[in-house]
Amino acid sequence: MRLVAEALAVARGGRPILEGVSLAVPAGGALAVVGPNGAGKSTLLRTLAGLIRPLSGAIRIEGDDPEIPPRERMHLLGHLDAVKSALSVERNLAFARDVLGGEGDLSEALERVGLGRIADLPGAALSAGQRRRLALARLIAAPRPVWLLDEPTAALDAGGQALLGRLVGEHRARGGMVVAATHAELGFEGGATLDLGASAARSGPRQSSTTTLPTASTVTSLEP
Repeated sequence: MRLVAEALAVARGGRPILEGVSLAVPAGGALAVVGPNGAGKSTLLRTLAGLIRPLSGAIRIEGDDPEIPPRERMHLLGHLDAVKSALSVERNLAFARDVLGGEGDLSEALERVGLGRIADLPGAALSAGQRRRLALARLIAAPRPVWLLDEPTAALDAGGQALLGRLVGEHRARGGMVVAATHAELGFEGGATLDLGASAARSGPRQSSTTTLPTASTVTSLEP
């Protein structure tokens, strides 16, 4: 199985954000998407997840059932944790699992992220780090082969970042794929980096240029 995006062009509000973006992430692979604010990192993840329709280009998962839309294989963890204040920790996770069609054990998922003892606590009582851990629990409760992580280390302390590293490592060991938009060093072993900002910065704003990734994919970015 392999995640492939070819020649994606994306605009928001009539403004070009990405143009000619191509990438390939094999089973067990990881890609860190970097670049300054406004370079299109989050836009790329949301496009891969099927939340934004590209102007042109294609997204597919090779080696998968062609009848299954790629978006159903993606799990997007956005930079907003989407925790419902009135629901308990466990009910928040149950809601997310049901929406995503997962079958993972809720108690096990909460224990894995260190929230098992506060499963009955309302979402409103959680710290920023605990809310982020609850978001990570969704990856366990509703497993999908492709993880799209937007600033996954945000609000996580050293222990939380170590937890994230373990979860990502285990997911990749099972053949899963990870694409993460980040300002932080994630340390993906054997992973590739896609820089949406460096090439555009060299040639000036709104000018396209090409960067070759370790995966031999070609990426072009338009920086707003």
